[in-house]
Amino acid sequence: MLCIANGNIHDMVSREPFVGSILVEDGRILSIGADVLPPEGCTVIDASGREVYPGFIDAHSHLGIQGTAVGYEGQDYNEYNDAVTPQLRGIDSFNPLDPAVRAALHGGVTCVATGPGSSNVLGGTFVAVKTLGRCADAMVVRNPIAMKCAFGENPKRCYQDKGISARMTTAGKLRETLLRTQDYMLRKEAAGEDVLRRPAYDMKLEAMIPVVKGELPLKAHAHQANDILTAIRIAKEFGVRMTLEHCTEGHLVAEEIAASGFPCAVGPTFGFASKHELQHKSWETPAALWRAGAQVSIITDAQVILQENLLLCASFAAKAGMDPFEAMKAITINPARHIGIADRVGSLEAGKDADILIFDGDPLKVESRLLTVMVDGKIVED
Repeated sequence: MLCIANGNIHDMVSREPFVGSILVEDGRILSIGADVLPPEGCTVIDASGREVYPGFIDAHSHLGIQGTAVGYEGQDYNEYNDAVTPQLRGIDSFNPLDPAVRAALHGGVTCVATGPGSSNVLGGTFVAVKTLGRCADAMVVRNPIAMKCAFGENPKRCYQDKGISARMTTAGKLRETLLRTQDYMLRKEAAGEDVLRRPAYDMKLEAMIPVVKGELPLKAHAHQANDILTAIRIAKEFGVRMTLEHCTEGHLVAEEIAASGFPCAVGPTFGFASKHELQHKSWETPAALWRAGAQVSIITDAQVILQENLLLCASFAAKAGMDPFEAMKAITINPARHIGIADRVGSLEAGKDADILIFDGDPLKVESRLLTVMVDGKIVED
């Protein structure tokens, strides 16, 4: 048993922090509060004068999949042979021993949603993993968490010689797959136990059944405002769940995004506008979406931005006008909700995983240092 004692605790549930202690046992938070005392024989970490936060979470990353190796072998996150590949699973490309995974941990990022890139209309499933470990299966928090789909420039660019040259074609291929899945599912249900009446097995459509049933959300890559609205249009048309990823021009349609009810993940904002649809990139976007009433997460799209710089992105958002508490929520509890794992991580509450960070000052200020990183109750950086 371990106790983090007398720290200034930011549980990311209440706006105001409080001085208290956290009791950890078997990788979980046993109790937390101002009146929690370490039992006899308990290992105590004195956090007096320190700031205590939950581990940071990135809702949209390619960590461990877009490798750090030089050359083509470092590319394992996009499949370029077929524009529609929902049967692929991000976990099958995830490499826990990629140096970037350990670097993320050093930066306080204890959990990420990682998966396929955006070359395809449908790219496969994302997985939520901890950043501590050497076996992918042992690091999983939840798998799958979402089905990746993409709008805008990327499918057009990657498949311009293979059947996609306009945005309406991308939308058409997504609609076609959703319609075929509905038909496939109905035929399977009508056949019942009669195997001779069942449709021929289709791995792609099988992978899409949880999406059509509303069990698995679409994770929609969309930078440009019209692409964001197309994603919303299709999700509403088919009655499927969805999260909006990147939302570079989200500030231009903030009210529409908020009204849709779909969570949004903003980024990668650090760096220059490398393509046309990023021309309106701004650090003010997270604040604009938050003010409109949307649930906002801040993302790196690692390795577009190094995963360990997730906190830096939140700092820039706060500097550009986002409420500091909301900026910290955007890398803790909001991404946990975004990827469906808020029952495990994202806040400091009894029963949740003991993923805990200790700082010597305000994390949003550049002079503050991360002193301790804990994952599942294990101190991995001190």
